[in-house]
Amino acid sequence: MSLPRIAALQMVSTNSIDENLVVAERLIAEAAKAGATLVVLPETFALFGAHVQQTLGQQEATGHAVVRPFICEQAKRWKIWIVAGTIPVAPTPATPCPKEKPLTTTAASERVFSSCFVVNDKGEECARYDKMHMFDVEVADQQGRYRESDTFLAGDHVVVVDTPVGRLGLAVCYDIRFPELFRVMFSRGVDLIAVPSAFTLLTGEAHWLPLLRARAIENQCYIIGANQGGAHSSSRSTSGGSAIIDGWGNVLAEAARGEACIVAEINLDKQSQQRRAMPINQHLRFTVLSKETSKQ
Repeated sequence: MSLPRIAALQMVSTNSIDENLVVAERLIAEAAKAGATLVVLPETFALFGAHVQQTLGQQEATGHAVVRPFICEQAKRWKIWIVAGTIPVAPTPATPCPKEKPLTTTAASERVFSSCFVVNDKGEECARYDKMHMFDVEVADQQGRYRESDTFLAGDHVVVVDTPVGRLGLAVCYDIRFPELFRVMFSRGVDLIAVPSAFTLLTGEAHWLPLLRARAIENQCYIIGANQGGAHSSSRSTSGGSAIIDGWGNVLAEAARGEACIVAEINLDKQSQQRRAMPINQHLRFTVLSKETSKQ
């Protein structure tokens, strides 16, 4: 019996939605033809650049959405599950702004969520994770200062969803530096975790792979890191290196920079054996308390 296959797609997205969706369509087809059941796109795959996210986010929250229907059509066409990287989505009555962070200015009221959707093989959105940790940092690169909270609202709930390849957890980029989030997913029986990302070139070359491997080893699960990988402007470059890693920390597939589709088989029986041999979950002596306001 053949093992299920998963894929991570790597892009060098631009500020053109049309161009990006053409690339995404080609890479999704490549992954599907390689036998992948689950395909993960990178963060901001459809539109790169903070200053354009809010406009797209307003559109994606309405019946005039472009990116979300595109992903649903691709999943249905290829009969695969897709983790749709991140798509900006404005707050709605169904998904309001977090109460603990009231909006007080016109600029703030236009902020959007950085949302990661899971779409099943019927083309239906079956889960949504809003990125929790905002990348508000200083980096010694050409851009220097990053303030995601100027554009995005932080999510407030952890998401784990059942898929044909196991229980899937969701995290996005900067989330990888917060092991508590992953431990909460571990406590909910996660088998694999998708991490769509747009790691900067500087931080990615230093930390991307070590962080992915650490989260995989700590939680004895597969990690699918789908990263952006190239020069997006004169001041913004991402590190690439998309990787699929098993719960022992083995790198099963890895990309360099540039566009890529990497595919690997997963073996949950082997993972279960490793968990029984080293029962970390039974040996835990500390409990992680989540600040989330709702759970899925």
